[in-house]
Amino acid sequence: MGNREALLGAAKKCLFEKGFDRTTVRDLASAAGVSMAAIGYHFGSKEALLNEALFDMLGSGDAIGRSVAAAGEADAEDSFRALWAGLIESFSHNRTFWLANLEAVMRGLRDPELGVQLNEGQRQGRSGMAALVTRTPEDDLPDSTVRTVGAVQMALIAGMMIHALSDPDTVPDVDEFLAGLRELGRHAG
Repeated sequence: MGNREALLGAAKKCLFEKGFDRTTVRDLASAAGVSMAAIGYHFGSKEALLNEALFDMLGSGDAIGRSVAAAGEADAEDSFRALWAGLIESFSHNRTFWLANLEAVMRGLRDPELGVQLNEGQRQGRSGMAALVTRTPEDDLPDSTVRTVGAVQMALIAGMMIHALSDPDTVPDVDEFLAGLRELGRHAG
């Protein structure tokens, strides 16, 4: 494994253990077994390295891998439940990583280049979630499904993540979450 790959692996580890803001250049270099100068050489900055690691984890499903895998393997009836059980578990057990995700969103509001990357990630997330929920290949999804099912699913994920980070003692379990969705649907008509 080269220095670049070692740094990406170290950045992923640091995001889970320390989060974005608390990870230092020294932490990254030490975890990768490389010099601090290697970060600048391969990525330009600590922030660029951490951003790439964060996007890589979100894009590959590393952060929610078990929930996505369980949803993909379950039959249609159990797929949504499996996905949400895994998401709720991930929000509770990977708090530092999800906090890093929120930190990236806040930085993206002040950094136009990062904002563009985050927006593209959201577009991909909406499409991926719509495909997973509807069990339809992404290439076959109409834009209307991405804009409705995908957007609502991403909004639910963001809301539950913030709830889990800010008030972990009151996070509903998957059965309570699904009961709440059913009740909302009943009222939505």
